[in-house]
Amino acid sequence: MANLLLIESSPRAASVSSAVAREYVTKWQQQHPQGTVVTRNVALNPVPHLTEAWVTAAFTPEENRAPEQRQLLALSDTLIAELYAADTIVIAVPMHNFGISAHLKTWIDQIVRVGRTFTYTANGSQGLLDENKKVIVVTARGGAYPADSPASAFDQQEPYLRTVFRFIGLKNVQFIHTENQSRGPEAAEKGFKTGVEAVLAFA
Repeated sequence: MANLLLIESSPRAASVSSAVAREYVTKWQQQHPQGTVVTRNVALNPVPHLTEAWVTAAFTPEENRAPEQRQLLALSDTLIAELYAADTIVIAVPMHNFGISAHLKTWIDQIVRVGRTFTYTANGSQGLLDENKKVIVVTARGGAYPADSPASAFDQQEPYLRTVFRFIGLKNVQFIHTENQSRGPEAAEKGFKTGVEAVLAFA
């Protein structure tokens, strides 16, 4: 059975990134009427920051973990299980100060975990997730950051996310940028429509 995981990370009720991402999810559901959609909003239900005790638990061999250490890793285990179960992963990403939201960063910190989503080999690190999983990243941005313009240097969303997803094995990643959301109603509407058209093309 097809399985889609939707991660939303904007604290705004009228989130543009979530609205565009949901357009994709709706079309996906039409194409997979028996499929399962798991939605996790990490802004409305924040994932906790890592602590020293969490890090110690993560680097303790599983067979040696104390019950309290297993409890500390329980949420991380659940989040990672959601990634493994999904055939398609859709992530709604607002731009905060040229990068991702703090809410999304804490989710990433919980799922990038040695022995679970990556490992080290004699040749360096190796991602453990299936590289054929389909990943759709929908961003929302106040401005625009074309790759061939000086403004591209301010885009800390796509380069970071490509790096971290590749690190855990996810290589089939498509980015949809919903841009110019702070440049007046007309530009915002045009950017939204462009984003919707682009994301539906991948459905």
